[in-house]
Amino acid sequence: MIIDTDVLIWYMKGNERAYKAVENSANFDISVITYMELVQGMRNKNELNNLRRALRGWNTKILYISEEISVKAMFFVEQHYLSHSMQLADALIGATAISHGLPILTGNDKHYKILKDVQIKKFRP
Repeated sequence: MIIDTDVLIWYMKGNERAYKAVENSANFDISVITYMELVQGMRNKNELNNLRRALRGWNTKILYISEEISVKAMFFVEQHYLSHSMQLADALIGATAISHGLPILTGNDKHYKILKDVQIKKFRP
């Protein structure tokens, strides 16, 4: 399973449901896009080091962008930006999930529901 950025942000803010969802996920992956979004939200190096430690503790694998993921994301933006405002990060995260055959745990299911092949696990804070 891939955990989306929003769930991890809820976790870091102390949301109990996010805590349970993350801690009860045996092994989960994140997109490199999620990692970069989380890093952009860090206020200092201590928070960044805590994030790195947490990811190691969870045994989280960071899934990098491949040519296949890039092509899928480009297609998603071309097909869905004008009609659904498909954003770059969501296109890349969705393409990553599809390419790896993994569902996405997200509270932002509306960002992904237009992608036919993505499996969504809804998270509600």
